[in-house]
Amino acid sequence: MGDSIELHPCARCACVQRTCCQTAEILVTLGDIARIEAHSSRVGFWERRRPKDPQYLEPDEDDPNWLRYTTESDLSRRLLKRLPGGDCTFLGTRGCELPEHVRPLVCRLYPFEYTESELIGVEDGYCPRDLFIPQDRPGVTMLTVLGMDPRHGERWRAQLYAELREEHHANRHDLRPA
Repeated sequence: MGDSIELHPCARCACVQRTCCQTAEILVTLGDIARIEAHSSRVGFWERRRPKDPQYLEPDEDDPNWLRYTTESDLSRRLLKRLPGGDCTFLGTRGCELPEHVRPLVCRLYPFEYTESELIGVEDGYCPRDLFIPQDRPGVTMLTVLGMDPRHGERWRAQLYAELREEHHANRHDLRPA
């Protein structure tokens, strides 16, 4: 009798639909880039471009600084490159090739919904909930399925916005006349 290996929820998701690693445009901070380069010795895995999905450029009343921190005046931002089929450049046959502590902060945060000031809930939109959560278990969320701890989410949220604020303030300082 062979060993049965339980697939990670993201791998199970990939069996039934395109995953967030194949559909989302992943923002990277300068800190993300440094961590990934140090871990992988790869360069050129990101690009500055305008997101293809116009929703990424819509203002958010609950998080008014997000666009200011993440988008340049030409509406471009730093994004992970995608392979021709749409996959994230770090998506391998067994999921993300990057260990959790190296992944872009926005990847670590999914499926948390968040603003600059707080974690506000769980966004299950990309996940096929029915595959993971029986209807008779209404209190179960994708956080439970993924084994994610809100304390880690809060730490990553705070780190994301600290890095974004630092970059934003550095860029404003660099633009001042000499």
